[in-house]
Amino acid sequence: MSEAARHLGWRSGAGLIVANMIGVGVLTSTGYMASDLGPATILIVWLLGGVLAISGARSYAALAQIIPRSGGEYRYVSDLLHPALGYLAGWTSVVVGFSAPIAVSALVAGAFAATLSPVNPRVVAVALIGGLSLVHAARLDWSRRLQNGLVWIELLLLVGFVSGGLAFGQNHFPSWQPVNRAAGFPLSAFVRALFFVAYAYSGWNTASYLADEFRDPKRDVARALTVGTLIVTALYLLVNWVFVANLSAERLSAWAHGDTERITLGHLLMADLAGPRAAQAMSALVVLAMAALISSMVIAGPRVCSTMARDGFLPRAFTERAGRPPALAVLSQSALAIVLVFSHSFSALIQNIGAVLTLNSALAVIGLLRARKRASFSLVAPITFLLLAGAMLLYGFFDAPSSLIWIGGAFALSLVGYRMSPSRR
Repeated sequence: MSEAARHLGWRSGAGLIVANMIGVGVLTSTGYMASDLGPATILIVWLLGGVLAISGARSYAALAQIIPRSGGEYRYVSDLLHPALGYLAGWTSVVVGFSAPIAVSALVAGAFAATLSPVNPRVVAVALIGGLSLVHAARLDWSRRLQNGLVWIELLLLVGFVSGGLAFGQNHFPSWQPVNRAAGFPLSAFVRALFFVAYAYSGWNTASYLADEFRDPKRDVARALTVGTLIVTALYLLVNWVFVANLSAERLSAWAHGDTERITLGHLLMADLAGPRAAQAMSALVVLAMAALISSMVIAGPRVCSTMARDGFLPRAFTERAGRPPALAVLSQSALAIVLVFSHSFSALIQNIGAVLTLNSALAVIGLLRARKRASFSLVAPITFLLLAGAMLLYGFFDAPSSLIWIGGAFALSLVGYRMSPSRR
């Protein structure tokens, strides 16, 4: 790749990760957990999710040292395990990891925009996807500046929410109990909550998808992964402390079983602490957070398509040209996301999506262990990640067998596509 195309430093990469990770999940998931989990257990779930994300980020930092190339799981799994598994990881990344969340995030942004002014949520969703895609398909410098600006706005508003909650809310450890209090430890509810939290943390691996565009991939990708994930983990723990310290189990449960289409816990909390104007500001935060999230996915997802095209698994037209983004890949991914905006609702599928993405990352980390002879790295992060991910997936398969159907279907379709591809033949 030309030097002009290597336009990212580690700070931009960390910002991309922050934008890709912060979504509406952190502002809603705790409300659903509170029906079965107490405040301490909720905070432990979010802490474990952070440990999973940080150990994954450190594992991918080691992978970037060994394979400093774009493509994320597709590249790592193809090179270290088998091209067929890499093909599976690539396609599930494009569709499940990017297009579907882009559609969901755009619909969420549209719903919250409708609380600020009388607009059609789907029109807002399409306008967001289309506008951001045109910028990111046009020029790399425009893409970088827009993304950096969105991340700073998002961070300032989220830090403002945490500061307001700490300054004006309660700060002693809460004593409330869950509405559905179990006799023993609520293991099933705990693991289900961990799937939702893992989905909220997803995006910690974003920098690995566009490693070729960093000035120094071996150094910058590792720094971006680590710094971005640590920032989001700290913010998530602070946000959830504000929630459990200031909202009772009854309030949380009433929210979870009421009209939650256009309101997050952040909106609810700000309305309680500072009135309706603060709640409106929270709605604006969600719209901006969703815009930053969509923007980061529009940047990262097409790089997987571009890498697969360079390897012959997609038409060459999907690759990027010297100093320019992969425009056709950007526009194709966005077109698929717009189709999903009008045809699907994914709110009930988060556990299945989380299972597929966790399996993808676990395959990449298994590949890292196979590459032990190529480089020296600590085993703490990959072993921690595989133990947590393996326990989640194993328990999740027993608790929700539909995850097996999703993974089996994705594997079967990807295997057919792999065997039919010109590169394979």
